[in-house]
Formats: sequence, C-alpha cells, structure tokens
Amino acid sequence: MGKEKEPVLKIRNLTKKFDLKNGKKLTAVDNVSFELHAGECLGIVGESGCGKSTIAKILTQLEGVTSGNIIYHNRDITHLKGEELRQNRKKLQMIFQDPAESFNPRMKIRDIVSEPLLNFKLMSKREAEVQAKKLLAMVGLTEDFMRRYPHQISGGQKQRVAIARAISLEPEVIICDEATSALDVSIQEQVIRLLKDLQKEKGLSYIFIGHDLAVVRNISHRIIVMYLGRIVEVIDSNKLTTDAVHPYTKALLSSVFSVKSKNDTEIEIIKGEPPSASDMTHGCGFSSRCAKCMDKCLKEKPELKEIATNHFIACHL
Repeated sequence: MGKEKEPVLKIRNLTKKFDLKNGKKLTAVDNVSFELHAGECLGIVGESGCGKSTIAKILTQLEGVTSGNIIYHNRDITHLKGEELRQNRKKLQMIFQDPAESFNPRMKIRDIVSEPLLNFKLMSKREAEVQAKKLLAMVGLTEDFMRRYPHQISGGQKQRVAIARAISLEPEVIICDEATSALDVSIQEQVIRLLKDLQKEKGLSYIFIGHDLAVVRNISHRIIVMYLGRIVEVIDSNKLTTDAVHPYTKALLSSVFSVKSKNDTEIEIIKGEPPSASDMTHGCGFSSRCAKCMDKCLKEKPELKEIATNHFIACHL
C-alpha cells in the first residue's frame, strides 16, 4: 500500500505494562512496531488477551504507554496533553465493540451524532442537526432515527450510528476495535460493506481489530497476527491462506470453520494454554503450544524479520 509515501501512522517499539498486586508486571503489549498508510485497512488479529485492544486504547490515548512512540504525520503524539490531545482526537477516532456502552442512553440519536461537532464548536446546534441527518443517511439510516433513543434501535443500527459519529469530525484514521464481533453474520457483512464504501469515498485509513480471521481478512489489505503481546507475523491479506508460515497463524487458519466444509473435515484446535503475560521474560510465547518447538525457542525471543516483500515473521524456524 503506497510504500513510496510517508505513513500516516508509525508505531515504534510500543510497550505497555500493568502493575499487579503481587508486585509483578503484566506485559500487555511487548515492543510492537508497525505502520499504517493512507487509504489502507490494517487488520490486527489474535485471541483474547493478545494485546490488540490495548493497542487500540493506546493509539486513541485512552491508555498511556510504558515505552515507545506513536508518530502521526512525522509528529510524535505519544505524550500529548490538554488541548493538544483534544484537538488531535479529531483526526484519530474509534469505533467500539459495544456502541451502546459509549452512548448516553438519555440522548437521542441526533444528539449522539452531532455531539462531537458541538464539542469542537464546528457548527451551531441547528447546523449540527442538519449534518447529523446527512451523516445518518451516509450510513443507511433514515431521518426517523434522529428522534429515537439507543434502546429503540437494533445492534446493527447502533453500530451504524457509532460509525456516523466517528466520521462526523472527518478523521483521517479510524480504529475499529472488534466493531463487528457482537453482530449477527448478515449484519456483519453489511457493516463491513459500509466501512469499505466510506473508505473509498473519504480516503479513510483503518486499523481493524478482531479475533475472527475470516472477517478481518475480508476488509484488510495487510494483517498483523499477534500472540501474547507480540507481533508474530505481518502479511498481505490476499496471501494469508497461501503464504502464512508462523505456526500460530497456520493454527488460526486451520481452526476457521466454513459452512462449505465437508462433514468429515477435521477442525484443528490449538492445544494447551498460553503462559501468563506476567511471567514472560525469555523465549517465544507460543513455545508451550507449538509442535515444532526447539530448545532455542525456550531461551530466546524471536525478532520480527522480513522474509519476503511486505511479509514479516517472528519465528526461529
């Protein structure tokens, strides 16, 4: 994706540790680096607890960092505070997994969508209402929804409202944190199609976070596979099923269930439990679940290396 252009976002050596009551530290994100390019959708996939949602909160600065840097258009925004931080949020927006949790239940839909415009004093209240109507139309909702409350609309409709609110400030980057995982499959497809259409129309860049590899692959140009706070593989989405080489990525692929599968098709399950993120000091985090584990895997953390164009892997094999 446009490698000749300067990336919109550059994440460098991002680490986030949380203090535990026993005096130990839980490493949620461990030395993560990646780039996001203009008009690109970058998928981040991995099982629960791999650190993907923590990255989302760090990028939107809902969480601070332990170390590392977030570079937005060659400007380090890692430690912005006050009004600078507030203004920066106009360009980096987030769509949450459960939109209802981010809505005020006492506010009507028109107020939820127009609230960002009023907060930043971009429009008068009347102008913001007109714009809210346009935004709702953009995500496929009629004017009738303006007067409804969140509890009066479905889950898929709530997610459309969340998208309308996210694009209201005309951001450049939108981070979708499990934005479709709570929806029915048919509604997921509608929301994915909507996000793709908006990306083409507005030139948006997405970071799309999820645990469903099939859904993430459907919308993404590149995919980052995470395990226990670290990136284990980065690959173009159209090469995922043919060129993926990390044992964890291949295990994820083999565990994807398809309704087209034959009755006798065996669905592989990743056996074993991941080690605690508070005990990870040496070796590969996947070693306890990897059938190809070597002695070196137990002692040294593999570094992320490029093995082909746009294809990176962290594995001693």
